[in-house]
Amino acid sequence: MLKSAMFRCGQLCSRVFAVEFDLRTEPLYFTLSSTPQELHHAHQQLFGDGEKLFSLHVHCDNRTEKARTHAEIKHKLSDTLSRDCDVFEASAFIPNVKNSVVKGFFIRDKSTTSLSEDILKTLQQSKSVCVFSYKREGQHCWQEQWSPVSPVEDSVRKYVTPAAAAEHHPSTLNIRNADVYYCMNEAYEVLQECTDIIPESKEVLKLVDEQLEKSRGEGFPVIVIEGLDATGKTTLTEALRDTLNATLLKSPPQCLAPFRQRFDSEPPLIRRAFYALGNYITAAHIGKESQRAPVIVDRYWHSTAAYAIATAVGGRVENLPKPDSELYQWPEDLLKPNLVLLLTVSPEERLRRLRDRGQDKTVEEAELEINQLFRLNPAPFRCSSCSCHLEIDGRL
Repeated sequence: MLKSAMFRCGQLCSRVFAVEFDLRTEPLYFTLSSTPQELHHAHQQLFGDGEKLFSLHVHCDNRTEKARTHAEIKHKLSDTLSRDCDVFEASAFIPNVKNSVVKGFFIRDKSTTSLSEDILKTLQQSKSVCVFSYKREGQHCWQEQWSPVSPVEDSVRKYVTPAAAAEHHPSTLNIRNADVYYCMNEAYEVLQECTDIIPESKEVLKLVDEQLEKSRGEGFPVIVIEGLDATGKTTLTEALRDTLNATLLKSPPQCLAPFRQRFDSEPPLIRRAFYALGNYITAAHIGKESQRAPVIVDRYWHSTAAYAIATAVGGRVENLPKPDSELYQWPEDLLKPNLVLLLTVSPEERLRRLRDRGQDKTVEEAELEINQLFRLNPAPFRCSSCSCHLEIDGRL
């Protein structure tokens, strides 16, 4: 196991590291070199002076195991570390190489206890977890593979070297078919890999198989209404249904309701696959109903993609994928609507409506409020291959 861990850690050392030191700004980037390099001011703040510094990364070939291990570590760190420990999201990646991001965490321990070392010792027992320690002397800082007992043999001291910001947020490299799915088979295969650890996966896959037997020819128009909760979607969708004598559908479909709580507790890879399959079930329902009447759909693939991209990408609005990015392309095997309407209201008005309903923001929406990308830029709601998009003020 030690040799395997050393090999995986060695693979990471050739990558660019990114630490989300402040979610409202760009990550701090650095590489490793064999010669001492002077730290920039921001890096000096991150690497402190006299503090215990560690980073750990989940690096294995099994994607579901990797995703669940990362989620479990995040939960453990947040629940057990003391208030004197700062934990930041971190990653190691190869610039411009898709699916090269290895997620992890950076720990800055200001305490005098050994709690962080004890936790890392437990986590390091997993063959998929690589742990590094950092030491600083003056303006220089170096990284070594960490061992709770003694220095790791053959562990080479690598010096932290400040690096230029990446052109796009590193997470965009891993979004395709991990946060956003562009093919039903990709999402289907993720749940197939989970059948032993998540029994409900079998029932969801059975529903998908049953629903996808339906197909659609040319039928009546399909109109999708998008927007956050409390932007007026229900009012508009019901009005359109009555005015057009249309069929009203909602996504995710009702048949998945019994499973949502179970999959909402899973990491993004699995949770997004579940909701992606919900879009394909909705598409099957659209195909059937549009043969008889116009169809109004309350949310669809746009919402699934927008939430996923906005939560995966942090920092500035500029960190979002460019408007012409392939990440906004509609899945080729998913039924397209004829018209998409995006409803918007001010954050203050939306919060007032939620409170009037006795509701509050979901955990995911609270995360979106932090990085603000979701609200400030409607690009994730737009798809360059859809027929027509209109943005409407939900107060009207």
